[in-house]
Amino acid sequence: MLFIGQQPETVDFSDPALPPGFDAAKIHAGIAIGMQQMAARGWAAELCLVPPDDSATEMVTKQLAGKVYDCVVIGGGIRIPPKSLLLFEQLVNAVHLAAPGAALAFNATPQDTADAAARALEG
Repeated sequence: MLFIGQQPETVDFSDPALPPGFDAAKIHAGIAIGMQQMAARGWAAELCLVPPDDSATEMVTKQLAGKVYDCVVIGGGIRIPPKSLLLFEQLVNAVHLAAPGAALAFNATPQDTADAAARALEG
């Protein structure tokens, strides 16, 4: 499993598209829960936190190089805010090219990452 998310310290928490009350500490805590839940399911999971800029695609491509992932989850912090659409699109295409056999999943919060992966793997 690979979980791709935006570096919490780079999130614009004033964006009304994000759930109220989020902050970097809460996102880190949610990511930790999501990673623990995947481990509890017996899955080897890796985390790739990217900045919201052009270097994100390169980071994801490097993370995927030479590895096989059953599923790649792209976090809601990248997928939900309208201003992140271009980044989301670039990352989906990078995953598609570098890991064509991996299922794609999308979470709503860091805490539901394992459930998102399970849906993708079952489907």
